[in-house]
Amino acid sequence: MLDLPSIDDAAARRRRADASVSIADLFTIGIGPSSSHTIGPMRAAYRFTLAIQEAGLEPSVTGLRIELYGSLALTGKGHGTDAAVILGLSGREPEKVEPAEIAAVVEDVRRSGALMLGRSKRVAFVEGLHLLFRMGEFLPVHPNGMRFTALDGDRPILAQQYYSVGGGAIVLDGEDVAARDRGSNFRLRFPFSSAAELLAIGQENDLRISDIVLANEQSWREESETLDFVDRVRNAMLACIERGCAHGGILPGGLKVRRRAKALHEELIKTATTVDPSRIFDWVSLYALAVNEENAAGGRVVTAPTNGAAGVLPAVLKYYETFCAGATPAGSRNLLLTAAAIGALYKKRASVSAAEMGCQGEVGVACSMAAAGLAAALGGTNEQVENAAEIGMEHNLGLTCDPIGGLVQIPCIERNTMGAVKAINAARLALRGDGSHYVSLDAVIETMRQTGRDMQSKYKETSLGGLAVNVVEC
Repeated sequence: MLDLPSIDDAAARRRRADASVSIADLFTIGIGPSSSHTIGPMRAAYRFTLAIQEAGLEPSVTGLRIELYGSLALTGKGHGTDAAVILGLSGREPEKVEPAEIAAVVEDVRRSGALMLGRSKRVAFVEGLHLLFRMGEFLPVHPNGMRFTALDGDRPILAQQYYSVGGGAIVLDGEDVAARDRGSNFRLRFPFSSAAELLAIGQENDLRISDIVLANEQSWREESETLDFVDRVRNAMLACIERGCAHGGILPGGLKVRRRAKALHEELIKTATTVDPSRIFDWVSLYALAVNEENAAGGRVVTAPTNGAAGVLPAVLKYYETFCAGATPAGSRNLLLTAAAIGALYKKRASVSAAEMGCQGEVGVACSMAAAGLAAALGGTNEQVENAAEIGMEHNLGLTCDPIGGLVQIPCIERNTMGAVKAINAARLALRGDGSHYVSLDAVIETMRQTGRDMQSKYKETSLGGLAVNVVEC
């Protein structure tokens, strides 16, 4: 069993609880296949190029050395971490890079043995020499560690260490995010670090959870800008479903996994007049399949809260807009804002990184977020919303992350369909009650954290256990 580092100590947990989490930290419009292994490393590489420029060292840089540790080393090839680092060093950001240009940029670097550092200076870059996968080695603090070094000849002139902590978020070694947010000009109107506090704020101020989130977001931007962002997220999610339904073929990576969404979509259209209430769940599964096949193909998706779990929330959102009587644009905003509040609680009190929590921290959290959002959109009280979120996670506890071949394909794609269906069921169960229930959301989040801490490391995104070793790659 590997001895992975963890940020699960009490001090780190306090820092997490103190940190402010914006809706923009939960939802990132980026590319697949992985938020922690693709988007995070791309962001870190891009940020390192900015650090070189800010230090005035760009004229002196003749080469680079990038070292990947822990889960990034063990499953980075399957998750596209190598390509992500190349893209970031070449001046590309996950939110802005066009999926169509990725292959050409990476191929040019591999063919020429050089890259345009930050798009401004050409430096030598040969993957086998300058991008190193440190198998079985781990940096302190977090399993997803990266070390970037700028070289003048053989002499290091700048080195930085980053951690990809889940959902595409990165942390520079030694950076105190909570301290940054505690600056004199930063203050949340309704700060909360637990579901109990969130419910109390709602009761004291007669506010829905989505209203609380919207008020807090004004610490970062105007309300109109936040609503525009929510609408962009909604549109990107639904556009991803449409693209996934339009594309067939085989997914990249060597497993030869066939894309199923296109054929399923065509079949459902052809048999649209069939009377069978359970067909609704065929559509929900289709929506999730479409998104996660796009993700596996490196297409544009929304982290929600991660790429590996990117299909759950869009599938439930599409279900709401398509099958729920009285669905409105305001209801879709309510759904996404409420889901963001629940996702923030998991980031504050546990983690959304599979390298720390297993898949319960990805699909489990996405299910919890989607259940809460749907309950809110359907008119549930804050207490019913909290109950839906709790049900969504309670029945995903212990879910491992053991992708075959290190690819975000098996079991990840189908697992999103299951998460979406569970989320709908959780919301409907909660709405049938009055909001009172035995297990609180805070208790289930803490249980998830403890379960993730106790889970054997081989089941946490290393491809060293479970399906990854019991299914022969073909």
